[in-house]
Amino acid sequence: MAVRLRLMRMGKKKQPTYRIVAADARSPRDGRFLEIVGTYDPRQEPSLIRIDQERALHWLRHGAQPTERVEKLLRISGAWDEFQSSKAGG
Repeated sequence: MAVRLRLMRMGKKKQPTYRIVAADARSPRDGRFLEIVGTYDPRQEPSLIRIDQERALHWLRHGAQPTERVEKLLRISGAWDEFQSSKAGG
């Protein structure tokens, strides 16, 4: 099963918030997912990003591929750098 870390849209019309989820690549955007890894609220100033670093690293180490936007959010939170350093060291 190909696992992706991607955004799942939540919230009302014109007021989006997103969950960062680990999901099968074949499932629809707002469909079935394996685990909620974090949340992203782009409407706050500054944008609110909450990521469970431990679970994000778990999925990345087990081969999950992040989408471009999720990779950017992981870079901002610091999880991506931690993943890259652990990959280079191990």
